[in-house]
Amino acid sequence: MNKKLITLAVQAAIAGSALLSILPTFAQEIDQVEKQIVSSKNTPEKKVKEIDEKITVTGSRLRRDNFNVSTPLVTLDKDDIEDSGLGELTEILVDGIPSLSFSTSNTSSQSSASSTGITTVQLRNLGSNRTLTLIDGRRVVSNSKSGNAVSLSTIPAGMVARTEVITGGNSATYGADAVAGVVNIITQTDKEGFSFKARGGESTDGEAREFTLDVNYGTSFANNKGYLYFSTNWDRQFGLRQEDRSRASIEADNGYDNDLMCNTISTAEGDVCLRDTTQDQWRSRSDGTFGGVFLESSNFDTQYWYDGTTLKDDWKGNEELYGIDSDQFVMLKVPSDRFSTALKVDFDLTDDVMFYSQIQVSGNFTDNLKTPEDSYEGEEATFTDRVTGEPGVVEAGYIPINNPYVPDVIRETASQYKDRIYWDRRFAEVGPVITENERITVRTWAGLQGTMFDNSWDWDVSVNYGRYRQDQLRKNEIDVFNLINALDAGYAEDGITIQCNDADARATGCVPINLFGEGSVTAEAANYIRANARLKTINELITFSGYMTGDLFELPAGSVPVVFGFEYRIDKQEAKTSDEFTYGGITANLIPSFKGQIKVAELFGEASFPLIRDASFAKHVSIETSGRVSQYDLNNIDIVGSYKLGFLWQVVDGLNIRGNWAIAQRAPSVGDIFEPLAGDFDSFDDLCDEVTATSTDLGHDNCRLIPEIAAEINTDPSFEFESEGNNYSPGAGNPDLEEEKGKTTTLGFTYQPAYLEGFQIAIDYFDITIDDAISAFSNERILEECYATDIVLGDENEFCDVITRNSEGQLTQVIQRSYNIDEVSTRGIDYALAYRHDLNNYGRLKFKMDWTHLLEYSNTSTGNEGKIKTDLVGFDDIFENSASASLTWSYEDLRISWRTKYLSSITDDRELQIEWEEDIVDNAERCSNGDEDCIANPESLAFQHFPSYFRHDISASYEVGMDNDMEVKFSGGIKNIFNDNGDFYVTSRGNYKSEYGGGVGRFFHLAVEVTF
Repeated sequence: MNKKLITLAVQAAIAGSALLSILPTFAQEIDQVEKQIVSSKNTPEKKVKEIDEKITVTGSRLRRDNFNVSTPLVTLDKDDIEDSGLGELTEILVDGIPSLSFSTSNTSSQSSASSTGITTVQLRNLGSNRTLTLIDGRRVVSNSKSGNAVSLSTIPAGMVARTEVITGGNSATYGADAVAGVVNIITQTDKEGFSFKARGGESTDGEAREFTLDVNYGTSFANNKGYLYFSTNWDRQFGLRQEDRSRASIEADNGYDNDLMCNTISTAEGDVCLRDTTQDQWRSRSDGTFGGVFLESSNFDTQYWYDGTTLKDDWKGNEELYGIDSDQFVMLKVPSDRFSTALKVDFDLTDDVMFYSQIQVSGNFTDNLKTPEDSYEGEEATFTDRVTGEPGVVEAGYIPINNPYVPDVIRETASQYKDRIYWDRRFAEVGPVITENERITVRTWAGLQGTMFDNSWDWDVSVNYGRYRQDQLRKNEIDVFNLINALDAGYAEDGITIQCNDADARATGCVPINLFGEGSVTAEAANYIRANARLKTINELITFSGYMTGDLFELPAGSVPVVFGFEYRIDKQEAKTSDEFTYGGITANLIPSFKGQIKVAELFGEASFPLIRDASFAKHVSIETSGRVSQYDLNNIDIVGSYKLGFLWQVVDGLNIRGNWAIAQRAPSVGDIFEPLAGDFDSFDDLCDEVTATSTDLGHDNCRLIPEIAAEINTDPSFEFESEGNNYSPGAGNPDLEEEKGKTTTLGFTYQPAYLEGFQIAIDYFDITIDDAISAFSNERILEECYATDIVLGDENEFCDVITRNSEGQLTQVIQRSYNIDEVSTRGIDYALAYRHDLNNYGRLKFKMDWTHLLEYSNTSTGNEGKIKTDLVGFDDIFENSASASLTWSYEDLRISWRTKYLSSITDDRELQIEWEEDIVDNAERCSNGDEDCIANPESLAFQHFPSYFRHDISASYEVGMDNDMEVKFSGGIKNIFNDNGDFYVTSRGNYKSEYGGGVGRFFHLAVEVTF
């Protein structure tokens, strides 16, 4: 939102304790594993080890751990990463840090074309767009077309030294997108010598194999003035297919009968009560067979299908008996190949100035195989007219009854109704739909660091460039225009040759198509209807930045360190699409080309004020404040401010009380602003389905006012509208978006008792509220706000403006445009506990636990009928409790670690649960009235409630010293020792829940590392 600069200055003055309305913080520009600016390479080894026991808190140069900072901080070190035995960094972080969860992963992105192969995380379930991911303290280019999200698959686990996760609003310190917090990935940059590591693993149930190679080399040169570090990595994930797991082959299509009050399951005989079946009777099949289904309509008693090449006439009512399980083509975990190379060079130009640089190049390659395209006479594809630019929808249509390929028996039956052939067929001859993604990411930065004022102040200036390119090839889709031409076939003048009837189509290569029987589509016809669409996405980020830091003045309790800095960013995105995506008319989504950029200039700063020292019950009291002023070149966003105020009160030795209050901002991404209308087919129902002249269902009063439906009812009072189920719902950006505004409060304490050496505990309360959250209304909500409202259809209603119907009243389009519509709130408590114990001659023990307890996670949106608040704790993957714990025993060169991951019980579908509870109330009322329809013992929902989940892992490593300063380290372990895949989960791929491992099961891993 546009604000006057004077307003921001006043706000900043209040938040910054009258000092720092423009004092900046330059957190992201400080290298987390940096050496001292001057004479760093001569630091004694003992001193380095002491420093490494603390965490360099990004942006302050003060090395502190989670128990001695005002902002809650969670870390994973190199040992934690190695003990996991995994090659996928996202999995490692989510396993080890409860406040983190998957945004996308290789077990949850199978159905996505653009996200396959991307692995991103989110803090507090607030989305990856609101979680700022840094690499070595620096903002880096996004790996996503749909927002600012960094894929951790571009950062191999073998290159990572440690991670820091700072929760809560940190936009004042780090800039936009840090509304939920920051994930800082700190890579290996201080190694000396050469190391080689090979790692492999596989599920004990078979498949899900992984293999990784790491090569690293670090050395000083030019009399220790320079330092060079090189790292390269190759990682292959072999993936997991449906056929690899027997559980995944179980067909399950469940529901609930609110008359019989029983759970239902689909069988060959139809939907029956689950209690009356055995698992081998369950069916979930599609009519998209390889040979085709014909005349599947209520207008025909005889319906046909091909069993191979044999025509049969008993399809009617037997879809679940003869149909095909389309889930058999789904991958449970998408295979991927990843490589990365990094080069870092530092050089002391003088005693006071150092040049530093780094370049990282990574590649990610995935092939996601799906089922061959399943089409039917009602197959719709959106398109844009190449001449007028007008949007439209094309339908595959019926097979003409005089098509020469139609078998006589089908033609005779079809003549009983409208002389047309209904059809449904899976195009195996065209091939499986394959999404090939090639992603190349380049990140590079260079700068100068130095000291001034007799080494009392440090400074840094740098330039950062990042480029991400995604080349996507979507293979074996169907060109619906060509399919229409190919279905309209007839005899040539010779009475023998079958050809396309349309002369213009023949001139452009039309080949007639035969849909009757498996293998009936010729290679030439398959080539004619096949569509291979390409999408190229290019993201670029250019950053110029600088800062200076030092002690500004002295207070009685100590010096006041400050940081002043600036940053200028240019964020660009361009999407280039082939004609198939640009103009549409194919069975994939319509994706137009676009490009845009956002420029932002920022001033920021941080200061720490020591107020009290060595007083009774106030060993140390300090206030930390930071502020950032950002100017954007967007319509509705000009100057925005972010602020943070925190305190740390050391009551006595070992006992600290800490708190923070912050105002954070998230500006819209390039896609949020500039992306044009892009096609998508979602799953939703038309609220007006089954409307009649007297129906009383929700919204039907307004549905009867739809002109096309009103005309039908006027002509035939017994008319009942039947929705054809079109689910076209394109999304679009919005140039009028404003920034999101987040408010964060944290309050907690840390305790390290002197009487229990090595014990530490931290408990922090957090409260995050995001106003004007950028989101889109669901299709269901849009339909409800249009029809199920007191606003009469035809009066002004912005929700109705995005709904389009055709001449028969059928839905053709519901536009989901981004708006500042939501308020998202989450509250909870974080617990962190650590304990180290020396066993003298028997080694050392280390225990660590992190636990997050959610008190609230809610979404509030405003529509025509006012605000609607939805609390999701315990529903839809919002776990009330999540925790991770580890116990490690070290003895000389041997280390053994036990790790446990915990997720509390959860209810799968909130809306389904509410509907069931309403049915229970209705049934209870029938029973109290003595109604004969009363069900005495109604069933609870099946496959809906999932108990608490525990997963246990064990790992071990042993180092062997060799001659010539060579060391060999052997490591290995088992993830998910007890092979717990969670309860049967019918709404997810393969009946596995991705949070419970996605079907991988027990996984063993081995590694060997050679260092010299």
